[in-house]
Amino acid sequence: MSSLIDLISAELKNLEDSQTYKYESPLQSAQDGVVRVNGKKAVMLASNNYVGLSNHPAVRKAAIDGIKKYGYGVASVRFICGTQDIHLKLEKKISKFLGTEDTILFSSCWAANEAFFASITNEKMGLETYKDVIYSDRLNHASIIDGQRLCKAETTDRKIYKHADVNDLIRQLEEDRNVPYRFRIIATDGVFSMEGDLAPLDKLVEIARTYNATLFVDDSHAVGVVGKTGRGTPEAKGVHGKIDVLTGTLGKAIGGAAGGYISGTKEVIAFMRQKARTYIFSNSLPPSIVFGASAAFDLLTKDKSIVKRLHQNTAYFRTKIVELGFTILEGDHPIVPIMLGEAALAQQMSRELLKEGVYIKGLWFPVVPKGEARLRAQVSAALTKKDIDRALAAFAKVGKKLNVLK
Repeated sequence: MSSLIDLISAELKNLEDSQTYKYESPLQSAQDGVVRVNGKKAVMLASNNYVGLSNHPAVRKAAIDGIKKYGYGVASVRFICGTQDIHLKLEKKISKFLGTEDTILFSSCWAANEAFFASITNEKMGLETYKDVIYSDRLNHASIIDGQRLCKAETTDRKIYKHADVNDLIRQLEEDRNVPYRFRIIATDGVFSMEGDLAPLDKLVEIARTYNATLFVDDSHAVGVVGKTGRGTPEAKGVHGKIDVLTGTLGKAIGGAAGGYISGTKEVIAFMRQKARTYIFSNSLPPSIVFGASAAFDLLTKDKSIVKRLHQNTAYFRTKIVELGFTILEGDHPIVPIMLGEAALAQQMSRELLKEGVYIKGLWFPVVPKGEARLRAQVSAALTKKDIDRALAAFAKVGKKLNVLK
């Protein structure tokens, strides 16, 4: 019988022989619109730093102040002695920004998503027997999928509807109309990270009400990014304050460090504080992150030009990259998938672009379907027009060299 190490070694060999993700070209600078890689400057087009707050002076200062005033870490979970007044203030600030009643902080949005599904579906709530159902978009993030895997099979049915297809969702809900489910949960990303498209939340809100379902939205790639004031997909779709459960991250647009949250009704959040294992048994967020995230929300609230600049940069890049002859997935999100087809081509183009001073990564199977390999450009408000033009010139040169222009 092979040992664990033998099997792992064999699997690693298989991975090395395939097109795999490797930690190539680590950054030698802070995350910003322009970074240093291999001793040279490069335009950053691979970061979730959408509104340029990861290296913003106000966010950096706030993080330093957090350590000065509250220390390096909390050395405890929330319910013992890990709750500082700053945690409660940040939760209130997030709730106000999102238009919800209350919020609970987690170490990441991944932890938040796992907590929600497991806590809701695995608790009897006074019932001896019950059955729940989750309807999940086919392209939902891995954290939503893994959260649902924690739901007990004997008490939870998991169903998948076609991507952003409300008719397919309605069909499944109609088929189950007479099934005596305890809870019906519709789960979706707000913005889908590989495609950059927005979920039809306006329609999903109506569907959830019609079928007495709870609407769960992970808005990690939208908060601070989409909507006129950066309040996310609900704002962009005209349903701000009408989503039952919102989860999100502080590790992308909101400073880019770490942390996540669940935001919703007072009852749901109170229940999570009692039942969410990834909250109860994990250390609280350190003061530097709490202060930094709080400063990021303040900037977004007070300075409307930040989100406006992101939207302008995005529109400009999308228009110009198409004019060069590249094929992209249409939309208006700063995630701009540049479609190439083959994994090897995506890898080669990524390497060639880095030589020309553009940092961007390829995505291929199993992250995206086979034959749909792409470069995922991510536009930032930290970029100047000069930065974008420099990147576009590199795309034109490399695209012509590799014969991928239409």
